[in-house]
Amino acid sequence: MKPEPIETRTVRLRPLRVDDAEDVVAACADPQIQRFLPSLPRPYTRDHALTWINDQSQWEAGGASFAIADPATDRLIGTIGLHHVDSDRAQGEIGYWVAPWARGKGVTTAATLAVAERAFAEGFDRLEILVDLANPKSLRVALAAGFHPEGNRRGAARNADGTRRDVTVLARLVGDPAKPVERALPDLPGGKLTDGDLTLRPLRPGDEDFYHQLFSVPDIVASHVPPVPPDLEEIRLRCARAESRWLLGERVDLVMVDTATGAPAGDIGLYYQEPVTGQAMIGYCVLPEFRGRGFSRRASVLLCRWAFANTAIARMIAGTNPTNGGSQRVLEAAGFLREGYQRNRLPGMAGGRIDDILWALLPGDLRETS
Repeated sequence: MKPEPIETRTVRLRPLRVDDAEDVVAACADPQIQRFLPSLPRPYTRDHALTWINDQSQWEAGGASFAIADPATDRLIGTIGLHHVDSDRAQGEIGYWVAPWARGKGVTTAATLAVAERAFAEGFDRLEILVDLANPKSLRVALAAGFHPEGNRRGAARNADGTRRDVTVLARLVGDPAKPVERALPDLPGGKLTDGDLTLRPLRPGDEDFYHQLFSVPDIVASHVPPVPPDLEEIRLRCARAESRWLLGERVDLVMVDTATGAPAGDIGLYYQEPVTGQAMIGYCVLPEFRGRGFSRRASVLLCRWAFANTAIARMIAGTNPTNGGSQRVLEAAGFLREGYQRNRLPGMAGGRIDDILWALLPGDLRETS
């Protein structure tokens, strides 16, 4: 790419300078930047910053490294680059970081749009962004800049200890519009759903201990697919990646919270398995000490009402073990109708198989909470 600066209304992209070194050092001490850029030296010193600033290899290889600068002060507030250029395929990869003092202002999205526009003007046909699923803020930037999710790439990134981790790939082609990708599952209004007695809020990092407690209850484990308690690493990844899975339109994971006490009481999830047909599935579980208060029914109604009103979901399904009369009563009370009996549908305990009753809900079937 050409090294000329790029001016936009909200950010200035220019070559890095020696006087940017102190801001680079301050930003690279940020825990979030260190977490998702594990190759950064620790501690990151002024000498490291100067070596990187003076490195012209990206320009020489057809890529670029820009400072993201405040257009009013010209102070560095982040960096963005085009690297891993494949000239034969006319493609490259965009990477970015923004300093803690400049976050939440849309500068990363503006910078990404500007770099993409310059790259396409100079002959690139395809641009990629690779995102760790534990980094939903970066994923939001990619989606806002018009990059479409394409799937996961196993072991594509290296951790600081030499192990590898998966990333999700988003791409934008030269003909794609420079506008946000439409999401299949939007954010909740105000970040939660509530009927006064019960509140549903997104699963997030910090919920690991609660989820470990929840999925250690024997009857909850028995209805889990597969019926095996998840280990702590699986729970950690589920909490860390929940927001990204939501952004990608794959699933919604919510914690049931007793509104009066603020205590987490259970879990309910929406799994968007068939977007092409507009069908999704819900599943739920509640800690024993909160049962008998209608939380599963209330949560089901809240979640289904939101889904029917705010997404293309036109049909919601659920399944119950034939012996689980309590869950069947929950679904009936919410308006679900029994539609079928599926033999040997799910894995059971000790390697066996169990039957599953299929329930379905259409928007007109939904019964409001009372």
